[in-house]
Amino acid sequence: IASRCIFGLDEYDSGEIVINGTKCELSHPRDAIGVGIGLVPEDRRRDGFVPLMSVKENIVLPLLVSISRRGWIDSKLETDIASKFVSTFDIRTPTLTQKLRNLSGGNQQKVCLAKWLARKPSLLILDEPTRGIDVGAKAEIHKLIEQLAQQGMAILMISSELPEIIGVSDNIVVFHEGRITGRYSAAEATQEKLMLSATASRAAV
Repeated sequence: IASRCIFGLDEYDSGEIVINGTKCELSHPRDAIGVGIGLVPEDRRRDGFVPLMSVKENIVLPLLVSISRRGWIDSKLETDIASKFVSTFDIRTPTLTQKLRNLSGGNQQKVCLAKWLARKPSLLILDEPTRGIDVGAKAEIHKLIEQLAQQGMAILMISSELPEIIGVSDNIVVFHEGRITGRYSAAEATQEKLMLSATASRAAV
C-alpha cells in the first residue's frame, strides 16, 4: 500500500519519495516522522492507536521524547496538550483518562488525527479516514481536513469512497493495478470519470 511505503513501513519496488524538493530515503517510520510526515492508517484499531491507553496517552504518544525530562513525562504539559486537542476537535470523552477503546469510532479517529497534528507535520497521510464511522462524525472529519488544508498543511488522502474524494480533494489521482490511470482537478472530477479510470476503461485512458 502506498501510504505504508511513504511512511517507511513497507519497502517499495521502484520510484522515489521527494519532500519539499529533497529526495528522501524512508526505510523506517522514524525516518518519515523526522521529515515531517504523519500517517493515520486504514485500520485504526490495529495500527492507529493503543486501545488500553487513555485518550491523553494516545494523543501525546508521538511526543513522548519532547515532553519528557530524564525519563519522566511532564504530566502538566501532557494534560495541557491533550486538553487542547480534545477541545479543538470536539472529542467526546468523559475524561482525558478514559481508555480509547471505550469511545465511538468517530472519536477514536479524531484522536488518531490529533496525535499526529500535535507534531505539526508538513505532510499528513490519511488512509480511508472515514471508514467505519457514522455520518455525523464523517462530516466532522471532512471539516477538519478542509481546515487543515486551508491552514497550509499538505494532505494526501487515500479513499475508496467517490463522494468523499470529490467533496474533499483539490486534486485527484486515480490508480489501477499500480498505474496512474487518471488525473483530475476538483472542478472536472465526476464519479463517472473516476470509475472509468479506476477500472482502467479504454474511455478513460
